[in-house]
Amino acid sequence: MLAPLAPALFVVLWSTGFVVARAIAPYADPNLFLLARFAGTAALFAGVALIARAPWPRGRQFGKHLFAGALLQGIYLGAGYWAVAQGLSAGVMALLGALQPLLTAAFAARLFGEPLAPRRWAGMALGLAGVVLVLLPKLQAAAQGHALAGHANPLLVVIVAVAAVGSITAGTLYQKTSLANADIRSASAVQNAGAAIVAALLALALEETRWIASATLWVSLAWGIAMLSGAGVTLLVWMVRRGDAARATALLFLAPPLAALESWLLFRETLAPLQIAGFGVALVGVLIARRAQADDASARAVRKPSRA
Repeated sequence: MLAPLAPALFVVLWSTGFVVARAIAPYADPNLFLLARFAGTAALFAGVALIARAPWPRGRQFGKHLFAGALLQGIYLGAGYWAVAQGLSAGVMALLGALQPLLTAAFAARLFGEPLAPRRWAGMALGLAGVVLVLLPKLQAAAQGHALAGHANPLLVVIVAVAAVGSITAGTLYQKTSLANADIRSASAVQNAGAAIVAALLALALEETRWIASATLWVSLAWGIAMLSGAGVTLLVWMVRRGDAARATALLFLAPPLAALESWLLFRETLAPLQIAGFGVALVGVLIARRAQADDASARAVRKPSRA
């Protein structure tokens, strides 16, 4: 009954992810916050699975779910939150995250035999061009060797942000393997535990200890546990299981505009004219890719009856 509402709910929840990263930056180190978030979500799902007496992954499957969680949330959000803490705009990070559906479609074409029409490749190229325009000020600062006061080198920030997108792409595609047979409640508990392990290792490696208790921090943590890692990621995994990976993750294209709007409303973040133009170019590429994807799906649906 809730299936028709799942896409809209997912997009709204997902768009708030890096807004949360921006909100907690003054109060907590990113990976310490993520450790609390993932551990809380793992405990939440473990309780639900135990009450429902759901079957748990065993043996090698348990390790695969830990690894999937590390990719889908641990590395992705650990790297992404760090980039935001180093000064990368929440809107820009969300736009980078919009590359994930394009990467997923490209790899799914090879791994799962989902063909990519030339128009979808053209859309990807425009999307990449838009991202370059949005990131150009950061790249120019890196070329000049200037880092923001108290922040890492801008080029390193961009590299880490791009690596984060690669991690969630791999984690999403991994959900299409034998992991899809597991109960989603117990699987979510194990995968969030895998993400928590990554966050703990990163927090130790980066010597993160800052935790300044505040209403903003506690509200953000509750939202992260229940709505982001809880409802949001579970909806993504559920949609990937029910359909092809590219179609499910195409919903992420709608997150950057919402994230930019939320950042403007909450933090008054602004973008340079060149970056706004980059948003426009990326949006055109996204629309071309999505339209081509829809046309491909319609054409396949028409051809199937004719073969019968």
